Amino acid sequence: MVNNALMQFVDRAFLSTYSMAALEAVLPASMLAFVALGFFQSIVGYSGTFVAQYHGARNAKMEVLSYRSGVFIAIVSGLLMFAFIPIGDFIFRFSGHSPEVCALENEYYRISVGGGIFLFLQMAASSYFTGRGHTRLVFFVNVLGNVLNIAIDPIFIFGWRFIPEMGVAGAAYATVASMAVQWIVLASFSAFQRIKERGRLRERTSSVEFFSLVWRILRFGIPSGGYSVLNILSFTVFVFVTGRVSDVALAVSNACFTVNYLLFAPMEGFALGAATLVGQAQGRRDSVAAKRDGMRTVFLGVLTVVVPSLLTVIFYRPILSVFAPEDPLFAAEFISMGFILLVLMAVWQVFDAADVILSGALKGAGDTGFVMCWILVAAFGIWLPLVFAVVKFCNTMPALWATMVVYVVIMFVGSMIRWHRGKWMSINVLKTHRAKISAGKHSE
Repeated sequence: MVNNALMQFVDRAFLSTYSMAALEAVLPASMLAFVALGFFQSIVGYSGTFVAQYHGARNAKMEVLSYRSGVFIAIVSGLLMFAFIPIGDFIFRFSGHSPEVCALENEYYRISVGGGIFLFLQMAASSYFTGRGHTRLVFFVNVLGNVLNIAIDPIFIFGWRFIPEMGVAGAAYATVASMAVQWIVLASFSAFQRIKERGRLRERTSSVEFFSLVWRILRFGIPSGGYSVLNILSFTVFVFVTGRVSDVALAVSNACFTVNYLLFAPMEGFALGAATLVGQAQGRRDSVAAKRDGMRTVFLGVLTVVVPSLLTVIFYRPILSVFAPEDPLFAAEFISMGFILLVLMAVWQVFDAADVILSGALKGAGDTGFVMCWILVAAFGIWLPLVFAVVKFCNTMPALWATMVVYVVIMFVGSMIRWHRGKWMSINVLKTHRAKISAGKHSE
C-alpha cells in the first residue's frame, strides 16, 4: 500500500507542474479505478493470510499452493478488469467536472484499469513473501519500483527525445510499468525459493485440493474485497461531492489528500503486518498471542502516525507550496484553506490508523464478514448521509472534511468492540479447508 501511495504521490507532484486540470483529474480517476482494482487486489492479497496461517501451522506445501491460488485469481481478475473500462467513461460524464478534467480523468482511469493485472500479480507475489515474514524483500522490491517510477514519470509526462509528451496518460503508464517490474522481480525470487525448497514440496497436489483452496480464498477474500470496495467507493463519492464546491477547493482537497495518502500509507503496512502476525498465531491455534500481537501493532501504528501528522501541520506552508498555483492570489487562498484541512487530517488519522490496523488483524483471523458489514453501516448508513446534509446546509470544504472525523471515530469504536469481544478467536480457516478437502476425496 505504501508502494501504491508513493507512486501516486510522485504522479500528482509531477502533474501539479504540468497543469491544474491534470492535478484535479488524477485523484478522482485513481479513486474510481481503485473501486474496481481494490476489490480484486484485496481478494488476491488474502492469499497471503492463508500463507501466514499455513506458515504458522508449518505446512510448506500449502504455503506454496496458497501462492499459486493467488496467482490464478490474479490472472482471472486481470482479465475481468477490461469489463470495467466502459464504466469509467459513463461515470465521468455525469461527475459535474469540466469537459477538460473529465477527458483527463477517463484517460488515466482506462490505463490504470487495463494494467490492473500487473498490480494483482505483484500483490500475489508480495503476499506470499509477507505471509512468510519476508517483508524486507518486499520492501526493497517496492523501493526499486518507486525509484523506477520517479525516473520515468517526468519522461512519460513531459516527453523526452523519441518519447512523446503524454501528460496524465504518461503518469498512468509509468505506474503500470513500475508495477510490472516489481512483479517480475518478486516472481523470480519466488521461483528461486521454490527450487531451493523442492525437497520439502515433493507431494503432488490434486485439482480438488487446488480449487478447494481457491474457493476458500474467495470465501474469505470476497468480504475482504467488499470492505475495500465499500471503503474506496464511499471515499470516491465524497471526492466527487467535494468537486462541486469550487475548482480551487477541489485542487486544495486533492493536494491535501495526496499528503494524507502518503503519510497514512504506512498504516496499510501495519494492517498487513497485523494480519500476518494474527494469521500466523491463529495457524498455531494461539489466540492469546494473536490478541497480544494485534494490539501491539495498533499501538505502534498509532505512535508512528502521530509525529508526521503534527509535523505536517507545523510545516504546512512549504508542503502546500509544492501543489499551490503560481498566481499569488490563488496561492494564498490555496494555502489558507489547505492549513485547515491538514489540521482536520491530523485529527482523523489517529483514529483511522487504529481502525485500519484493527480491521487488518480481524481479517487475518478470518473475520472478514464483520469488517465488510461494519463499513457498510458506518460509511453508507452514517457518513454519506451526513455528507449530503452538510452539502445542503453548509457546503464548504472544511465542513465536508469535518464529517470524516466523525466517521473514523465511529469506525474505530465498532472495530475495537469487536476485537475485545473475541468472536474472531473461534474462526478456524485451515480446519474448515481441510474438512472440505476430505469431503471431496470421500465423494470421489
